[in-house]
Amino acid sequence: MKKALITGINGQDGSYLAEFLLEKGYEVHGILKRNSVAENQTARLDSIFGELNLEYADMTDMGSLIRVLNSIKPDEVYNLAAQSHVRISFDQPIYTTNVVALGVLNLLESVRLTNKNIKIYQASSSEMFGNSIDDDGFQRETTPLKPVSPYGCAKVYAYNISCNYRNSYDMYISNGILFNHESPRRGTNFVTNKVVKEAVKIKYGLSNKLMLGNLEATRDWGHAKDYVRAMVMILNQEQPNDFVCATGKSHSVRDLCDYTFSSLGLNYQDYIGVDKKYYRPEELKHLKGDSSRLQSIGFKSEYTFETMLDEMIEHWENVYK
Repeated sequence: MKKALITGINGQDGSYLAEFLLEKGYEVHGILKRNSVAENQTARLDSIFGELNLEYADMTDMGSLIRVLNSIKPDEVYNLAAQSHVRISFDQPIYTTNVVALGVLNLLESVRLTNKNIKIYQASSSEMFGNSIDDDGFQRETTPLKPVSPYGCAKVYAYNISCNYRNSYDMYISNGILFNHESPRRGTNFVTNKVVKEAVKIKYGLSNKLMLGNLEATRDWGHAKDYVRAMVMILNQEQPNDFVCATGKSHSVRDLCDYTFSSLGLNYQDYIGVDKKYYRPEELKHLKGDSSRLQSIGFKSEYTFETMLDEMIEHWENVYK
């Protein structure tokens, strides 16, 4: 039986990945960072809690990572831990860098010192591209990295140090360059779930206004369930490599609002306002990924933009109706 260690197991991606690996017969271990409200730590894991092996550790504490690696002796490590909110990274740039950049170095060095034969999946991000776009309007593995946020900058370091350790120490390290991916488990301070949740509340008379930032920003939105399948596929290739994971279709925040409110029988223009405080100091205008390399190893998304939002709407309707 393969052993997998997931950092950030209690996040959106970590919880879906844990479920998927259990279905595939893995022994699943996860790293938790202590939270003062214990109930918040494992809420996304409730349905599988008894099947998991959870440890306390921190990406900024290399000693704790070495302890966990020596104790578990995993075959695979999926590094999903991060301060992942881009707008908040402008408010907390040092913390974001410590976790997202130096935390990855701590993990890579810990694996190198304990057992460099462990396979590592590094969660990279489309935020690394910034406003860099190829002539055909897509971003792909060869597109120059020009991040426009502290989070994006930290992810570029993590990506580059992962490639460096792969080449320098002959370690199996693959980067999954994931574009935006959502689900009912997404934090409600992220725009997709923020819009869906508030639209449902408005429908049921529990709210009457939603303030957002840049409505014209476009993103390539997929479903987290699809993308965790990609993670496992990436880590089970014969040779390590880097893969863009995206749908190849882009929608604006305005499109997101229009579809969500229309699905609920509402006109978004009656309820959406714009507040400059939600703008980033430097805006990322457009993301659309070319996942041809990932598709060449057999990946195919099961969700569309619309079916993803339908699932999220259904979730919040079950909460509020």
